[in-house]
Amino acid sequence: MDSLSLLDTLIAFDTTARTSNLDLIDFVETYLTERGFRVTRVMAPEGDRAGLYAAIGPEGAGGVMLSAHTDVVPVAGQEWTRPPFQLTREGDRLYGRGTTDMKGYLAAMLAVADKAAGADLAEPLKLAISYDEEIGCVGIQAMIDQLEPAIGLPRLCFVGEPSEMQVTVGHKGKAAFRAIAHGQSGHSALAPQFTNALHLAMDFVGELKALQDHYARDGARDEAYGVPYSTIHVGTLSGGTALNIVPDRAELAFEFRHLAADDPDTIRAQIHGAAERVSAAYEGEARIEVEEVNAYPGLDQAEEAEVTTFAKAMAQTNSVTKVAFGTEAGFFEALGIPTVVCGPGSMDGQGHKPDEYIELDQLRACDAMLDRVLDSLRA
Repeated sequence: MDSLSLLDTLIAFDTTARTSNLDLIDFVETYLTERGFRVTRVMAPEGDRAGLYAAIGPEGAGGVMLSAHTDVVPVAGQEWTRPPFQLTREGDRLYGRGTTDMKGYLAAMLAVADKAAGADLAEPLKLAISYDEEIGCVGIQAMIDQLEPAIGLPRLCFVGEPSEMQVTVGHKGKAAFRAIAHGQSGHSALAPQFTNALHLAMDFVGELKALQDHYARDGARDEAYGVPYSTIHVGTLSGGTALNIVPDRAELAFEFRHLAADDPDTIRAQIHGAAERVSAAYEGEARIEVEEVNAYPGLDQAEEAEVTTFAKAMAQTNSVTKVAFGTEAGFFEALGIPTVVCGPGSMDGQGHKPDEYIELDQLRACDAMLDRVLDSLRA
């Protein structure tokens, strides 16, 4: 089985995030089991999605782990000119949802797994295959505790998010929040007598904007990123039911993305402090409640680390990069597994877009890299 034929099969599974991926998981589990892999399925709490851990070669700790997610972003609302869940080849471009992000890498993983089945390995080849990465690395958070008992901790890990086959040593961490502003309802003719929840929310947005200005001006900097400082972003704000009613509730969604040098707990404390200041400025029961809804850690791998040196040799490159988007790499790092990101395709140019595609030479370069990884594990 080569990566191109495997990609054709994988694209045909509609594994949009939050929907079932079990048909794809059934295919992959059977494929790996038939090739002698030891496979552990990890079910999502909802029961309609799952991830896999798999290994071949010597049992226990050590070896190299390759990591991919199975889910893709929705196609609804996008104008596709090619069928999103059918691989379409036009010249050297392969079109379909997930070709770049990141079923191309998953296909290459399965292709090298086929080769590993007939190899005499001194160290194990390990695979981590997750779900619901696209909604904030949710699936791996439910799976991560099962990694060590399932296949043993590897000595290093490659996460194959699209990086144009450049070795990626860093990305920011993220935390997402919901804030609810509570005020008082009343007739708008008497508006000054009531606490307008939208006013609270807007004052809180102002505090978040001031916090963003602080990090842009005085926070840590890393010029390897397009935005070289930690960011605070408000995405949505809603409230009120009618023009002639003072709103007693408003809700906003916001996030921060932080550099490794900025402590995320410090940013959290600053956010909660801002909510308390705004609440205290109003009378009565006015208040702002802040709830953290999701978070994932960043990645900050040293350029001189063994995993970085190894990855550069496998990818045949002398440089490293950092990316704006998040990945699952930080969860593996938190377990003590040195991790880098390196995979085919371009997130900027192709990922999440209508008519998503991957260049054939990117897929072939990934195949070549994983072949070298496999060779490094041979006895």
